Amino acid sequence: MKKLTQLAAALAITAAASSAFAAPETYVVDGSHTFPRFSYSHFGYSQQLSRFDKTSGTIVFDKAAKTGSVDIVIDTTSVNTGFPLFNEHIQGEDFLDTAKYPTATFKSTKVVFEGDKPVAVDGKLTIKGVTKPVTLKLSSFQQAAHPMLKKDAIGANASVSIKRSEFNAGKYAPYVGDDVTIDIAVEAIHQ
Repeated sequence: MKKLTQLAAALAITAAASSAFAAPETYVVDGSHTFPRFSYSHFGYSQQLSRFDKTSGTIVFDKAAKTGSVDIVIDTTSVNTGFPLFNEHIQGEDFLDTAKYPTATFKSTKVVFEGDKPVAVDGKLTIKGVTKPVTLKLSSFQQAAHPMLKKDAIGANASVSIKRSEFNAGKYAPYVGDDVTIDIAVEAIHQ
């Protein structure tokens, strides 16, 4: 009985130690389920909502250590306003200038946890060659086995508000709102 108790204690210690030293896991962004959207006031008449159709990147997550990192690349040439002429307008020099800056990026500097779940991600957002610190607030987060892919997956919804004029994209402000809310629905698959 004493040996059985010692064996059980050794197994419990080993299990605790292995979970405490679990390695960070890397997830690759699923571009078919990841869509950054942005909204702004249009002359006070309405809140316009557009999105980007192509996003890539990686997310590293270590639940045991309560750490992680996020590296996202948004193809700004994939802007989708729902109207082709306006897509070209948004890609012009006065706004995203996609001829010179075909991508926007977000690189995390810190992931903030409450308990076992991340609730915010601090990082650097680069749009049109200008980099500013921002904090993405997470409204949801899930880590679970993906029922279709049979692999672990993570997903989140995050948002941040910026002033487009701070990224050299302020034409028509304040009539067309300077405040832009960026929302991103992201899903990523374990590699």
